[in-house]
Amino acid sequence: MAFTTSNSFYWKGFRDGSPFVLVAIPFGTLFGVLATEAGLDIVQTMTFTATVFAGAAQFTALQLLQEETPTLIVLASALAVNLRVAMYSAALTPYLGGAPLWQRAVAAYFVVDQSYACSTVQFEKEPDMTVPQRMAYFFGSISPIAPLWYLCTYLGAVLGTQIPDSWALDFALPITFLAMLGPMLRTLPHVIAALVAIIVALMTTAVPYNLGLLIAGCIGMMAGAQAEVMLERRKVQA
Repeated sequence: MAFTTSNSFYWKGFRDGSPFVLVAIPFGTLFGVLATEAGLDIVQTMTFTATVFAGAAQFTALQLLQEETPTLIVLASALAVNLRVAMYSAALTPYLGGAPLWQRAVAAYFVVDQSYACSTVQFEKEPDMTVPQRMAYFFGSISPIAPLWYLCTYLGAVLGTQIPDSWALDFALPITFLAMLGPMLRTLPHVIAALVAIIVALMTTAVPYNLGLLIAGCIGMMAGAQAEVMLERRKVQA
């Protein structure tokens, strides 16, 4: 194994997570700008981004707040969008579940799309990693992203409407998910899960409060799991 110490795995994670700063910068800045336009002050904006730390849920809640949606529905919708993180946590538990409680608690806060994508690819690629090495890699993958997310959110809130529309900061969200999706489509079950989720998401666009995404994610995972079971059966029969 090329990297044998936890410190080495931390820096490997740091390097693997670094490309996502190109997305975190405009994405965080955009949230700060939109939060200001929605009427939040800097303290409210930073409290929001520090306590939630989930871009998709933050944007969903912000949009609903601008539409004067009831608070209960705002909270439920943000939770529904962010339930994918529960799926991420379940997938990472076999790898990180043996870590000390305080490490798992901190890691739970930092489970986001980027840290999950980097970690799951690395852990599957090198299954012999120890729990400390896995945890070091996980924290390394989020280290270049989290500080910039906070900083750029603050800058966006301070600058507000001074950022011109021609900068097109809203490109960050689709680019993020495209960058994460490619490396993860390495097996047939992964491809089937992604395709099924895409189809179901398109079919459920009319479902209110973005719940269609949650439905699509669940069905996609079930399809991928079933495909993996069928492939395993074929291997046994062969």
